[in-house]
Amino acid sequence: MPAVAAAPPAPLVEAAARAARPDPGLVEAGQPVQKDGRDGQPSSAPSQPPGPATEVGIRLLDAPVDRRDDSRAHKYVVDHVRPGTVIKRRIVVKNPSKIRRPVAVYAAAAEVDRKGFVLAPGRAENELSSWISVERGGLKLDPGEEAVLRATITVPERASAGERYAVVWAEVSGVDGQNVRNIGRAGIRVYLSVGPGGEPPSSFDIGTLGGTRDPDGAPVVTADVRNTGRRALDLAGQLWLSDGPGGLSAGPVRVEAKTLAPGDSTSMRIVLDRRLPDGPWSAKLELASGWTKREATGQVTFGANAAVTTGTDRTGQVLTGGLVASGLVLALLAAFAYRRRGRVGAAVPAA
Repeated sequence: MPAVAAAPPAPLVEAAARAARPDPGLVEAGQPVQKDGRDGQPSSAPSQPPGPATEVGIRLLDAPVDRRDDSRAHKYVVDHVRPGTVIKRRIVVKNPSKIRRPVAVYAAAAEVDRKGFVLAPGRAENELSSWISVERGGLKLDPGEEAVLRATITVPERASAGERYAVVWAEVSGVDGQNVRNIGRAGIRVYLSVGPGGEPPSSFDIGTLGGTRDPDGAPVVTADVRNTGRRALDLAGQLWLSDGPGGLSAGPVRVEAKTLAPGDSTSMRIVLDRRLPDGPWSAKLELASGWTKREATGQVTFGANAAVTTGTDRTGQVLTGGLVASGLVLALLAAFAYRRRGRVGAAVPAA
């Protein structure tokens, strides 16, 4: 069994009756959500019935010793093992509700495709989830109580090589005044690579940085990213802008992309404050997936025809308008000087 060590303390992820993050259908640790038992689709906060919220928390307690510097391994189960290996991980489950609740802990299917990390509905199984068992998969927790459970992944001796995906879920349910069953759950992703020898390489490329503006005038830095390795990537990082007009700088700005399958690519759009002038700017983008890191630099401009901002804050309009006015004044002065020089030259007789 691979050696594991306690992961650094991390915030307990809670799933509740709140809106999910932008990626549709991606409900997991770190993405609060409520699911209505009738259709299984995320619902927004206003639909939460009166009474105690349907919510639960979960986090990973262990990480492999050889991945102590891999930030993903402290949040998700990320590993590469040989067929026949048994993996054990401790997880913490918490009931943040104000009432005692039963909590179900189980594994379910997931996959990575062009949409990112996609979760199967309900308790649907795949090959990896069928290898995962959780001790005390059903328990009752008092308000604020935590429980430490052990999840075991038993890889068959004849397992084929490749990377597989699943989620270990903690789930609670409740009924509102109209007898509608509400389900709240949070999960820990599992990325398991199986095969002989060393781990398949993880790698990615960042294309040329670009600049544009959205229709509402917000500046956007763009970059194409391609997964050139053989494992799925969860890309996150930071963007900096420097050497802007008047020596302005901006950042760091937090950047995050969807999960990227091997061979797939994505176009990242990093939306910035609309008050930023067009530039040019010197841009630096740093991205990482675990211990795989890349950096791209370049000069970006957000276009000469920035949309006019609306609202009471007109800082961007004043700055951009001032630059345009200054340019017009300089152009007029240059034209005046040129015409005057021409007249003086005409009054001097030829030699």
